[in-house]
Amino acid sequence: MYFIKRLMKKAIKIQNSLLFISSILLVLISSILVVHIENETFSTYFDGFWWVMTTVTTVGYGDLYPSSIGGRLIAIFLYIFGIGLIGVVIGKVVDGLAIFRKKREEGDIMYKEQGHYIIIGWSQKAKFAIKEMLDTNTEIDIVIIDQLEKAPMLSENIHYIKGNASEIAVLEKANIIEAKAVLVFADDRIQDDQLSDGKTLLIASAIESIAPNVHTIVEVIEENHIKNFEYMKVDEFIISNETISSLFVRSAFRKGISSVYNQLLRRSHGDDLYHIPSSPEWKTYRDAFEALLKQGATLIADKNNLSINRMLDEQLPKDAELYVICDQETYKQLLARLG
Repeated sequence: MYFIKRLMKKAIKIQNSLLFISSILLVLISSILVVHIENETFSTYFDGFWWVMTTVTTVGYGDLYPSSIGGRLIAIFLYIFGIGLIGVVIGKVVDGLAIFRKKREEGDIMYKEQGHYIIIGWSQKAKFAIKEMLDTNTEIDIVIIDQLEKAPMLSENIHYIKGNASEIAVLEKANIIEAKAVLVFADDRIQDDQLSDGKTLLIASAIESIAPNVHTIVEVIEENHIKNFEYMKVDEFIISNETISSLFVRSAFRKGISSVYNQLLRRSHGDDLYHIPSSPEWKTYRDAFEALLKQGATLIADKNNLSINRMLDEQLPKDAELYVICDQETYKQLLARLG
């Protein structure tokens, strides 16, 4: 027994690749040998493989068993060494899965996929953003970057990277170069607006230094800081305080207007704002406007230009980015027709 214990302890220290190869060879060689030695009992190699597997995993159905001395010697060998070796392999697999899960929870695994969305800075706003993103498209992958001890949210398509997002190594760990877009939320834990925007600016500069082609959206607390972000060539800005204050004021002057904004910003109910592809049949904005109106959608913008109704007879450019207001069913029908 002492010899077997020492052997098992040494097996645990063996490299995983060598251990797995040894286990596979043990099973295959034993399966072949038992078929050649006990051909009357084990008529096919699959029968031999079945018996070896039930033996080393200690299931032992008893439907097949060796009767000759040679076959029984193979069985004794499997009892002594095979069961222990397979037990070590199973233990390694279980430990590997446990380590992988622990590293995933702690944000210590590099993300290698492409076309994902990165959210920097965990907060209640980030949580709502993830919900809205998944409501829009359930198949997207999202990577959260923060310095929390454990992942604030995990699922099959939600991943976590722990670290300071202003460090290049952390951004590379999230594979930011292959990301589709990056959303940088202001740090709610910083009370000073200048310090909060300063941290966001530092993160934005790190992003632009290694991934200038990735679409970057940042939350800015004070509007007068935007010129600093423009210098960093950040793509879009969400002015946090101004947006909330403006919505409050508009609601105060016109009751119910906040419901209109909420409906356009959320996918949960009613009509919504959607981007649609342009059709080669549309030569002018009027062509697009009338064709979409017949299908139940209202064309309201090309990129950030909201004056569509005053430019109906102008040529529709090839790089137009058209936005419509409609319900989800109409949007699906439009996509099907426009390809």
